[in-house]
Amino acid sequence: MDVLERIRSLKIERGWSEYQLAEKADVTQSTISTWFRTKNLPTIPSLEKICAAFNISLAQFFFEEGDTETVLTEKQTRLIHQFNRLSEAQQNSLLQFLENL
Repeated sequence: MDVLERIRSLKIERGWSEYQLAEKADVTQSTISTWFRTKNLPTIPSLEKICAAFNISLAQFFFEEGDTETVLTEKQTRLIHQFNRLSEAQQNSLLQFLENL
């Protein structure tokens, strides 16, 4: 897996700038910029902060299409994908709605 490409993809998916990611992850923008410019990988603590900003786990970050450990239906995958794009407040509202059904 290309870690930097995964970060870039998640950032673009959310419509975030490098600055916004840095703010949300509590990592300096220059650090993120250096990763991409020099092709250096983030440390595990930095990657954990990036994942927290994206509201995903490290396992979700490294999950690749075709991994067989967790088998989800197409609908479940779509639901998780859309859920991860929501803000924390939106996620909480959606969870509350689903729990009240």
